[in-house]
Amino acid sequence: LAQTPAAERRSCSALTQDPSRYASALPALVEAVPNRPFEVIARYPHDRNAFTQGLVFYRGDLYESIGIRGRSSVRRLDLKSGQVLKTLRLNKELFGEGLTVLDQRLVQLTWQSGSAFIYAPADLRQTGSFTFSGEGWGSTGFDGQLVISDGSSRLKFVDTDAYQQIASLQVTDHGRPVAGLNELETVDGLIYANVYPSDCIAQIDPQSGRVVGWIDLSGLMPLSERPHRSAVANGIAYNQETGELFVTGKLWPYIYQLRLLKTEALPDKQAASPGTAG
Repeated sequence: LAQTPAAERRSCSALTQDPSRYASALPALVEAVPNRPFEVIARYPHDRNAFTQGLVFYRGDLYESIGIRGRSSVRRLDLKSGQVLKTLRLNKELFGEGLTVLDQRLVQLTWQSGSAFIYAPADLRQTGSFTFSGEGWGSTGFDGQLVISDGSSRLKFVDTDAYQQIASLQVTDHGRPVAGLNELETVDGLIYANVYPSDCIAQIDPQSGRVVGWIDLSGLMPLSERPHRSAVANGIAYNQETGELFVTGKLWPYIYQLRLLKTEALPDKQAASPGTAG
């Protein structure tokens, strides 16, 4: 698989200094929270025209939320072929955003309308809706609650009865706010978040809000192969049975299946360059 040259890789922790300088940040700028190394298990085809805003794995299938007004939808995908098995288009005025599964139901956010929709996973039949305050970016379920990101450094916790916000959490790295929290996923008691606009995934302690690790996906898709500057990593799905992740990006032609590795188990060469694709 193609890898980003070392000169193009940057420290994910450098995002907390000044997110606008991400493109030129170098690893030496910050004493970084460790990057989590990973290996690529497989690569699957993905619709290169899909502006991916949400991704979730449920009962053997991938479900995806697509953004852009007039093109937004929710989809059920066949992982191996990349084929869209079922799709439901949103009203042309809506911009699809985060997607998660709660109580065996799909929940899809929209960006600025304050609207969210509930679907039956099997046939994507809409079974309900609710409203929420602020913008919707990413979403995940945690401890029976819906967690929403809005592009800031805060996560909102919403009850699933009245869909009212009951708490919020500031996300920080070494005390510095981590802005741009986007697509979310819950993995082994942590909340993972794509950080926009970057190829970084923050591993967040949901009690303290502290980033305890970073996953740097910049080695998966070289910048030279991306069709647009907005084609950054976005989309995290977790297979609880295997402990593996599926990740993709906006307008990316592939979905990658990853296995996180323990740093101490790696050979010295790999440990020196964590987070690169194998």
